[in-house]
Amino acid sequence: MKNNTILQAGESAGVPFPPRRILLVDDDSGIRQLYADVLVRSGYNVDTAEDGASGWRALNASRYDLLITDNTMPGVTGLDLIKKLRSEDMTLPVILASGTVPTEELNRCPWLQLDAVLPKPFSIDKLLEAVRVVLRATDSASAQLEQLPDRQNQASADVLRL
Repeated sequence: MKNNTILQAGESAGVPFPPRRILLVDDDSGIRQLYADVLVRSGYNVDTAEDGASGWRALNASRYDLLITDNTMPGVTGLDLIKKLRSEDMTLPVILASGTVPTEELNRCPWLQLDAVLPKPFSIDKLLEAVRVVLRATDSASAQLEQLPDRQNQASADVLRL
């Protein structure tokens, strides 16, 4: 009989690891709470912020594995927040979850490097799938980087052998 294992957000091949940390930024308190509750029930640690300025403060105060942000917010928009993030060379994965997707500006600014765009309204299943896909891609990229040889140490070893 085949043993089927379902991996939860906090485990990998049976080995537990700390739950992923997500920052969720949305000015609509009901939507923010709904998404946060769903993500927490799915095993993620979630912090929330009610606008881009609060989101920026949170990003500078803590380490996150993923940013999910709305775009249309008073003051600092989601796109402004992502621009600040990228201008500081933060490589944090980003999901833009918004009723207004600034397609033209995104096309003009490919350096913003969005990992996913979820046009509102979307289902909770779509949200969870996007989060899983983005985090899985991040894990794959990290694993590939870890497998690359350390060229600097290799060069030092080559010099020592001469």
